[in-house]
Amino acid sequence: MLDALVEQAVREHGLDVAAGIQVVAAERLTATPIEASRPLLVVPLAMLAPASGPSRDAATDASEGARPLPGRHGPSGHDPISLLRRLYPAAAPVAFLASPERGNERAPTVGSLVPADLALPLYLAPLAPELAAAGPWAMPFISDRLRRPDGCPWDREQTHESLRKHLLEEAYEVYDALQHGATPALAEELGDLLLQVILHAQLAAEEGVFDLADVQASIARKIVRRHPHVFGDAVAKTAADVNRQWERIKADERAEAATAEAPARSALDGISSSMPALAASQEMQERAAALGYDWPDVDGVLDKVAEELEELARAGDATERREEFGDLLLVVVNVGRKLGIETEGALRAANEKFRGRFRRVERMVAQRGLAIRDLDFEALDDLWDAAKVEERAEVAR
Repeated sequence: MLDALVEQAVREHGLDVAAGIQVVAAERLTATPIEASRPLLVVPLAMLAPASGPSRDAATDASEGARPLPGRHGPSGHDPISLLRRLYPAAAPVAFLASPERGNERAPTVGSLVPADLALPLYLAPLAPELAAAGPWAMPFISDRLRRPDGCPWDREQTHESLRKHLLEEAYEVYDALQHGATPALAEELGDLLLQVILHAQLAAEEGVFDLADVQASIARKIVRRHPHVFGDAVAKTAADVNRQWERIKADERAEAATAEAPARSALDGISSSMPALAASQEMQERAAALGYDWPDVDGVLDKVAEELEELARAGDATERREEFGDLLLVVVNVGRKLGIETEGALRAANEKFRGRFRRVERMVAQRGLAIRDLDFEALDDLWDAAKVEERAEVAR
């Protein structure tokens, strides 16, 4: 039966078998990786069973078909029709195979499919790579196309160095979007960030160093290796257990990579010098704590804050004050870490709060027909307190 369907697709729809074809059981559409830039044959499971050997019981088949594929298990959920509409344009044609009378009823498209249609074998022709937008290979194709001699002049001029600033910009835009949780805006920003990964992989591929497959394989192998409690026989019952295990595994990796020419790396290696200072400080202290270098509780860190404040007050010159102030900030970051606070995010939130209140003060001053520079600190501080009261009243409403 399957051979006959493939022959019909070759004869009537120009299927190029040499280029490969995806054959998926209709009952398992949501559980199967589908690449829309490749031909797709959707066949009811009952038609496939004779060709693929004895079928398991119906409950097992239904269970497998109901388990959505990770990465495509969001809005479409368990609905195969909705999934196809995410992967293909609504106007993409669908051919009913082995049922000519059904195909004559209407001009079927992905957008017009109904659940009953999945009871028949369907053929979907491959999309142009740039139109298979929901697939993992659309953007790599687009990136490659833009870099060709007849592509985009801007893209052809880019280098790893020229793209650095864009990577940071996109990362910060994702960071800002995260404060609102899962939103369509976050999906867009994550796409912009993913583009930067794809562009750098494309440039490296052109140099013959690595490509996107190497990037994907590197992170997948690393995550599996560092989660032996999930993919192996190790045991980690708490998040703290996981963190300690993670640092031990990384230490082993660093030791294995060390040679006589390249001595053993530090546990703090790999923390980028370009990171915001608060975030870098917290990451360093978290790594040290995972290896056991940590205060037993937050009280000891708070005592250290008081000690650093005293040392800052006793500093004798600008150089010493700068050093002691840095020490104080580092300990304050440690307080945040012990309390489970992301210090970079906390300071950003405090900055936004300051920005909002200062704007209220500016508005209050303008309503009085004055300029801020004409008021002394005491008067401005009174307005600051009034701005806080106004802010709380708005929140309470």
